[in-house]
Amino acid sequence: MVDARQLASVPPPPRRPRTHLRLVPGGAGTSARAWAADYRARLVVCDVLVVAVTAFAAFEAALLVAGRTAPVWSTAALAIIAAAVWISALAALHTRDERLFAVGAEEYKRLMSASTIAIGVIAIAFLSLDAAAPSAYLLVAWAIGVPVLLVERWSWRRWLNHERRAGRSISRAIVVGDAEDVAQVIAQMSRCPAVYAIVGVAVDGLTARTSLPVGERTFPVVATPGAVVGAAERIGAQTIVVAGTASGGPSFVKRLAWQLEGTSIELVLAARLTEVAGPRIHFQIIDDLPLMHVDIPRFEGGKHVAKRGLDIVGSASALILLAPLFLAIAIAIRFDDGGPAIFRQERVGRGGRTFTLLKFRSMVPTAEQDLAALAHRDEGNGVLFKLRDDPRVTRAGRVLRRYSLDEFPQFWNVLVGDMSLVGPRPPLASEVEGYEAHVRRRLYLKPGLTGPWQVGGRSDLAWEESVRLDLHYIENWSLIGDVMLLWRTLYVMVHPVGAY
Repeated sequence: MVDARQLASVPPPPRRPRTHLRLVPGGAGTSARAWAADYRARLVVCDVLVVAVTAFAAFEAALLVAGRTAPVWSTAALAIIAAAVWISALAALHTRDERLFAVGAEEYKRLMSASTIAIGVIAIAFLSLDAAAPSAYLLVAWAIGVPVLLVERWSWRRWLNHERRAGRSISRAIVVGDAEDVAQVIAQMSRCPAVYAIVGVAVDGLTARTSLPVGERTFPVVATPGAVVGAAERIGAQTIVVAGTASGGPSFVKRLAWQLEGTSIELVLAARLTEVAGPRIHFQIIDDLPLMHVDIPRFEGGKHVAKRGLDIVGSASALILLAPLFLAIAIAIRFDDGGPAIFRQERVGRGGRTFTLLKFRSMVPTAEQDLAALAHRDEGNGVLFKLRDDPRVTRAGRVLRRYSLDEFPQFWNVLVGDMSLVGPRPPLASEVEGYEAHVRRRLYLKPGLTGPWQVGGRSDLAWEESVRLDLHYIENWSLIGDVMLLWRTLYVMVHPVGAY
């Protein structure tokens, strides 16, 4: 680890007259680009409208529940106070920070935290003012406002992602470092919705080459690391991403920051912590030395109790609400070929314990016996057998599989505790027997009805990628992340990928 005193020995270059630089380790910058300012203004307007309508409507609803009436002016005054506190909380917790725009779950977490804090402050304010507010108001306001705010932000996210796919509302970036680190950072950034458009790389030792291949794409070498600032200004890049530990070490980063003073170009440090997500990373400064703390995953405790609570409520509600659909599917399966509606199969759950997984039958009753004759036609990932035009799939089964309706009986597995609503894919015992040591970490959590595998491409994924997704989920899961995966599952059911 480098002592801060070593950095102090590096002589600074001449200073430029102005500075707009903000150094943000591991994340995007926060400068007020035109598109970001426009997007933030849209969020402000919509947030204010949602909160204002919610504040007034919640009063009316609470009064209706309480069977009381109040003067319009009184209701309006209390609603204005509540809305002002709520809007201020959204601003104070930086829920419209550019680094959160359409990326990750942090925006939703801050939104819920700000709303909860606002409700508490409103309660204290009403008590201090001795306001005659109905007792149910705060609960009604939170129950109405938070879901509407979440849907509003989700809708704007979809719009922004559409803009980014079209090449708009995006930051042009150069990635600098050694070739291996640059390739890894670009590959990881490519897995997420577009935030940066990589317009070039500055890589040590590649000055004689004109491009760097990363996967199926190539990126132009625009400069050496020492000349990257000039290249960024020349080609109009708004961000320089330092991948891993550049060859110049901390002194290189410090010099780079000095060179960027007076420009609008942002500096981003991409720490090479493979598969470690943001919620597990915390920063601490000791004597000007930045330390990065990484939480060790824990598989017991309060978060897991809350996860089980979500499982019980969610699965019980689904079983009740979807009962008519279950009956219709069962009738369709029986009418199709006269066989049983439910298929049972042994799967491996948490800790290696086996359980009986339930599915609506989508294949002929003799499917498992017929598998050997089709083994030579396997189109799967080398571990799971998959065949796009599998002759064992029934007519009803093709519809069920396409829209994942065959998985619905697993709500019962979730209710009784064999599975969770969200988790890694439930493996067969034959798969587990061939697991390498690190892959056995998939068994640290209950398997899920849905999860990163199901929303990430399903049968189209390579075995290594499906393992990576599951292990990343296990190491970094959060309750809000589970809710987001459930939401994404609804989209995947309507727009299926890899479901056959």
